[in-house]
Amino acid sequence: MNRRLWIGTAVILAALGFIVFQGLGNATVFFKTAEEAVRDKAELGDRRFRIEGVVVDEPVPRGNDVSFQIESDAVRVDVVHAGDPPELFKKGIPVVLEGRWSGDHYASDRIMVKHTESYRVDNPDRVKDYPAEQSEQ
Repeated sequence: MNRRLWIGTAVILAALGFIVFQGLGNATVFFKTAEEAVRDKAELGDRRFRIEGVVVDEPVPRGNDVSFQIESDAVRVDVVHAGDPPELFKKGIPVVLEGRWSGDHYASDRIMVKHTESYRVDNPDRVKDYPAEQSEQ
C-alpha cells in the first residue's frame, strides 16, 4: 500500500510540474526595443515577443491588415498588423506590439498604445472610466 501511495504521489507531482513548466513557458514573452529586435533577429527566430517603438509614418490599410514602421534609436522595423489598430493609434505615438518575425517584417497581432498622464488632461472627453474629481469642502 505504501508503495502505491508513493507512485501515485510521484505521478501527480510530475503532472503538476509539467503543467507549471508549460504554463510559464507559454506566458514568457520577451520585450525588445526595435533596435534590439533587429540586432537579435536570428536568435529570436519565429518565437513570439513584444517590440517597442514609435510609429514613424501614417499607417497604410491593406485589406484586413495595416502596415507601418516603428523606430527606436534610429532603427526602423516594417510591421504588418493583423486586424484593426486601436483608436488612438497614429503617427508619432509610442506603441508596444506583440507578434513575431515573419521574413523581413514583424507580424503583429496586438497593439498596445502607450500614453502619458497628460492624455487625460488633453482629452477629458475621451476618458470615461476615471472617477469624478471630488470637490473640496
